[in-house]
Amino acid sequence: MEHNIKFAIEEYQCPGCAVGYDLSCFEGMPFEGIGCSRHQPATRLSNAGLFFTGMPVGFNRLGVFENMNITIFKKYEDTVYDKLNIPVWKHLNKNNHTIVRGIKPRKNEPFLHIFLENCLYKIDCLEITSKDIEQMD
Repeated sequence: MEHNIKFAIEEYQCPGCAVGYDLSCFEGMPFEGIGCSRHQPATRLSNAGLFFTGMPVGFNRLGVFENMNITIFKKYEDTVYDKLNIPVWKHLNKNNHTIVRGIKPRKNEPFLHIFLENCLYKIDCLEITSKDIEQMD
């Protein structure tokens, strides 16, 4: 496994995972992306529900869709945003990775994508800054 992929999985998926805290339980994604398909968030707050421990505020809550998983891509060109996959928020984190939160309206489900590059300029949606994240609950 490439170092940057291993880093991303350990940084974003392994923290707070119900299946395991390291890559020993890793299983690849069956359809798209390169994250761990076995990832299950196990951290719950009474007033917020389940959340992803390794993600920044605003991108970490699952809400009512508790089956959401994080999908990791090496580059922007590895997925498609269109009328079936609509990005809503984007954020460039301290690791120079682009995080995108969006919706799949046809399935009525949210998604969370991480790109292992800075591709903010390629994604047409609202940019969430570090200051915005600091002001969120």
